[in-house]
Amino acid sequence: MKIIRDTIKVTSTGGRPTFHTLTERVKSIISESGVKSGICLVYSRHTTCAVMIDEDSFDKAYTGLTYLQQDLTDVFEKIIPTCRKEGQYMHPGPELTVFAANHGEDKPGTLNTDAHLRSSIMGRSESIPIIDGSMELGEFGHIYFVDFDHTRARERQVTVQILGE
Repeated sequence: MKIIRDTIKVTSTGGRPTFHTLTERVKSIISESGVKSGICLVYSRHTTCAVMIDEDSFDKAYTGLTYLQQDLTDVFEKIIPTCRKEGQYMHPGPELTVFAANHGEDKPGTLNTDAHLRSSIMGRSESIPIIDGSMELGEFGHIYFVDFDHTRARERQVTVQILGE
């Protein structure tokens, strides 16, 4: 059995959730691996980000997001409003604020509770079967990495790990 690990780097915009389409890059990693039968794990180690599978929605909203991405963002805004001020959520508390400051994060940078909650609901990984060298995504499935942290632009890493033969 082979185990292949690769990393995809993306940069978020800040100011709003950022969606990155990873489908073609993951396909390329699988093709280069030579694995014909197995599992592909796409994973984010970032606690304010998610990995999801959805179809492509070709139409774009004024934000630059596709309609499905904008709809998801709007639904989350209703159930988990964007953290705009200290005290809106219990997190971050005083101890975390001190810890964050000691690690270079300013107070506004800690106001990302909504991103943590959204990531927890969406999940930080997807496992996709590989059959005959191709991902089993269905006819319309695409892999997306979502950075829900609006506090600033950031470089992110997505891990792709393939197990198979």
